[in-house]
Amino acid sequence: MNLPADVIHFIVTTVLGFLSGLEVKSYRQQFHPESTTYFFGTVRTTTFLALLGFVLYVIDSQHLVVYTAGLLSFTAIFALFYAQRLRENKTSVLLYMVSLAVYTYGPLTILYPLWMPALLFVLIVFLLNARTTISDLSSRINARELESLGKMVLLSVVILPLLPDSNVIPYIPLSPFKIWLAVVVISAISYGGYISQKYLVPGKGIFLTGLIGGTYSSTATTVVLAKRAREEKADAMMTASIIAATSVMYLRLIVVAFVFNHEIARSVLVPFLLFAGIGFVVALLYYRSGNRTAASLPVSGDNPLELGTAFLFAALFIVMIMLTHAVTRHYGVGGLKIFSFLAGFTDIDPFILSLLTGKYTVGHQELFAAILISAGSNNILKAAYALWFGSWQKTRQAFLWLTLLGAATIAAGLAGPLL
Repeated sequence: MNLPADVIHFIVTTVLGFLSGLEVKSYRQQFHPESTTYFFGTVRTTTFLALLGFVLYVIDSQHLVVYTAGLLSFTAIFALFYAQRLRENKTSVLLYMVSLAVYTYGPLTILYPLWMPALLFVLIVFLLNARTTISDLSSRINARELESLGKMVLLSVVILPLLPDSNVIPYIPLSPFKIWLAVVVISAISYGGYISQKYLVPGKGIFLTGLIGGTYSSTATTVVLAKRAREEKADAMMTASIIAATSVMYLRLIVVAFVFNHEIARSVLVPFLLFAGIGFVVALLYYRSGNRTAASLPVSGDNPLELGTAFLFAALFIVMIMLTHAVTRHYGVGGLKIFSFLAGFTDIDPFILSLLTGKYTVGHQELFAAILISAGSNNILKAAYALWFGSWQKTRQAFLWLTLLGAATIAAGLAGPLL
């Protein structure tokens, strides 16, 4: 038997309202067991509120006069209740906001697929149960980092569409739009790792520091870990963490390649996955014999969304494009390989981005080789950092493995793509 659509919508609205009421009751019992006066807190009230929103919307779904009147009446009642709560020095309007969401179940169920009201219900459940986590997170967040995020969103969402998508800068084969888009993408990937390490999973140990640090700067993470290794007794966990950071770097480069150049990405996929796998296996072997209770380290590197950091990256990106274009034009494939090796001793992201997005006189195989050579020489740089900031006794094994990974990566680049 096929039920009418309105009946199905009515049932769905009732169920979501009832479940929301159960969740609110659970929240109140968990976080406010001492409270004895409620404006919105019983399962029946929540269910009736959802049904009221459904019925009032159906009565006048075109002009929404009745639905709006119900909303205003509900808000006026809450205002009277809230005035009393203010006299008790209680200012939270969370449950009122939940009630507003519940009031929209009816229209959402009618106008949109089932996933929309279901998603709203899931978010209500999540936000109510994540009170402690969200409070702890908000107390740790640096106001300056939120300001940096706001500025980057402004530059990305508002200014990025206004930039010209044509090559208007002399000697640079990319438009301002594509240049800044590359900066935004790299900054976003780096910011994800930065936030994860600093706020979402802090204090989880040295190894996790290495893993997450590799998502935004394996070089900076290696330096921090090597300095820590110098201060403490030799421990395999430090070696595991340093190698893990570089292993994650390979995965990060795969993601960047697929974002900007699918053809190159398909070529580097197999060797980068192979070297990442080798790195993770070696790191796991050291991890099993290391001190797993080792404390975590402070976040390495600056906030990648700082405007100064982003503009510096953009400048390096433009310089690398110009240098790569000049090298390929005047010195050919041999010059590009030498330049790639030297570029690996700097921040390789701008250089690799210049290879993925620019238009040069060399072919696909030469670009593949340049990317792997720069990644390999960057590993050699990190090996040197591990030894310099650590010591031969403390970080020699990390030095040897990073050197081997670097040499193997360079050799794979010189050998050419498998596909």
